[in-house]
Parts: sequence; C-alpha cells; structure tokens
Amino acid sequence: MKIPKTTNRYCPSCKKKTDQKIKLVSTGGKRGTLKRGGIARAKLRGLGMGYGNKGKWGSKPAVSKFKRKTKTTKKTNIMYTCKECNKSKYQKKGTRAGKQIQE
Repeated sequence: MKIPKTTNRYCPSCKKKTDQKIKLVSTGGKRGTLKRGGIARAKLRGLGMGYGNKGKWGSKPAVSKFKRKTKTTKKTNIMYTCKECNKSKYQKKGTRAGKQIQE
C-alpha cells in the first residue's frame, strides 16, 4: 500500500484544511510486558536464572511458535502533522496493508 508524503486534510487546532505530513508510527508495545505474571517483570526480579528447570520462564519448544503464526501483514498506524501549526494528530485505528507502507 503506497501512501503520499503529504495530504490535505482538516486540522482541529487551525480549524481549517491544511497540508499535513504523513508519518508511520508503531502500533504499540509488546503484549503483557507489565502484567503481574509477565515474563519481563519476572526476569527483572531475577527469576528464570541459574541451574535446573526454569519452569514457566524456560525455553519453549521451537516448533510450536512457527505453527501458530498465521498473520502475514502488520497493522500500521498513521500520524498526521500540520505544516502550519506543527501539531500532530494520531490516527489510532491500525489498518492491515497488503504491502508495507513505503515512507
């Protein structure tokens, strides 16, 4: 999916249609990083280190993660920046593009 570098759309702060730059932003952080039982928090607490069975934090079978993978495209979010007032509007709704958006 190809997108132009600039577009003409409504700016809420200028209250009129202006030229706006288009920028690609990431869709968000990793899932479950700050959950109570999250692996990232557990590793910060020093769990899953040392000898022996790591249990929940040990290595998982290598095959299973490839078998579950079904999605072929990533969701993309777009940020619009007004050229006059330089304020940004973040369009949160991610769209799945067939081809990656070219910047």
